[in-house]
Amino acid sequence: MAKEVWQPGNMLYPIPAVMVSCGRKGETPNIITVAWAGNICSSPAMLSISVRKDRFSHSIIKDTGEFVVNLTSSELARATDWCGVRSGRDYDKFKEMRLTPQESQKISAPGIAESPVNIECKVKQILELGSHDMFVAEVVCVTVDDKYLDEKGRFDLNGADLIAYSHGEYFKLGKKVGKFGYSVAKKQGKKSAPKKDKTSAKADNDQPKVKKDKATVKKDHKQSKNKKDKKKRK
Repeated sequence: MAKEVWQPGNMLYPIPAVMVSCGRKGETPNIITVAWAGNICSSPAMLSISVRKDRFSHSIIKDTGEFVVNLTSSELARATDWCGVRSGRDYDKFKEMRLTPQESQKISAPGIAESPVNIECKVKQILELGSHDMFVAEVVCVTVDDKYLDEKGRFDLNGADLIAYSHGEYFKLGKKVGKFGYSVAKKQGKKSAPKKDKTSAKADNDQPKVKKDKATVKKDHKQSKNKKDKKKRK
C-alpha cells in the first residue's frame, strides 16, 4: 500500500456543521455556519468555535461575549449552507431562511427554534490563532426538542437526523457500528447447561460397596455356571 505526502492542511473530517446564532441588543440577530467547532471540556462543560476576523458575526460575538450553537439536521442542510456563504451585513438570515428566533434561557442571543439542540454559551477566552480566532466558551444551558424524548424521558439524539461536514460536502450520519466501550464488553453468549455438582458425583462414587462372604460368592458362581449349561442343552 502506497501513500502520498501532502503539505500540512485541515484534514480532520468528518466534523459537525453547526449554525451559530448571535446578536446585539436592539439589532437583527445573525447566523453564521461554523465547521471549526468542538467539545473541549466535560466539567465544566465547554466548547470552542473558530471564526475568521472579517466575518460579520466575529465582532458581534466578541462584543457580547455570548452565542448559541445550534445543531443541524438534514432538513436544515440548505439553511446551514446558505448561512455559511451569505453575510449578515446584507441579509436577515432568519427571515431569508424562514427560521424562528428562540428566546434563550441564560443569555441574550437567540437560538434557532427549528434546531433539535440549542447550546447556550458564554465566552471565557479568545485565542488569536492566525486565520481564525478561537472563542473558548462555557456551556450555560442546553435546550432540546421534546419530540426526540421517549416515554422514559431519554433523549434520542441520533434520531434527530443530524448532518456532518466532510471535505466540502454535507452528509447524513450513517449506520451505527458500535457504542462506547463495546470493544471491551463481555460477550453475551448462550447459557451453558448447568454442570453436575462434583461433590454429588463424588458422593455417588463413594457409596460403600457390599462385601460378599465366601459362601455367597461360591453360590453365585454355581448359579451362573448352571445357566450356561442350560443354554448349551437348548
